[in-house]
Amino acid sequence: MIKKGTKLYSIFTGACPKCHQESMYEHKNPYVLSEVLKIHESCSHCHTKYRIEPSFFYGSMYVSYAVGIAFAVAAFVISYLFLGTSLVTSFIAIIITLVVFGPIIMRLSRNIWINMFLHYDKSLVK
Repeated sequence: MIKKGTKLYSIFTGACPKCHQESMYEHKNPYVLSEVLKIHESCSHCHTKYRIEPSFFYGSMYVSYAVGIAFAVAAFVISYLFLGTSLVTSFIAIIITLVVFGPIIMRLSRNIWINMFLHYDKSLVK
């Protein structure tokens, strides 16, 4: 189990990177597509500002590319090597995987990006 106080906890749950007490996102479900990227301005517990600077999350596009590649490689390996499908079917599996997991990839990349700059502070937890 991933414990509070680790980067992985904040990355996988979308919790505040400083205190891990609440979600950065207004809606926890990433499949509410109109709300997928809406985040709170700041943490109501530790008052950490999530939008550190204008256009801060543009950098997460680079992370999103890497995470998308990881999902695509996993889909290819599972479909082609483990299930023994043809190349065409494997590429269709990649496309379906990227479409289905798109909202999760977007949030995961944002979480990774903000956790590269903000670190857990044990003193903020009461």
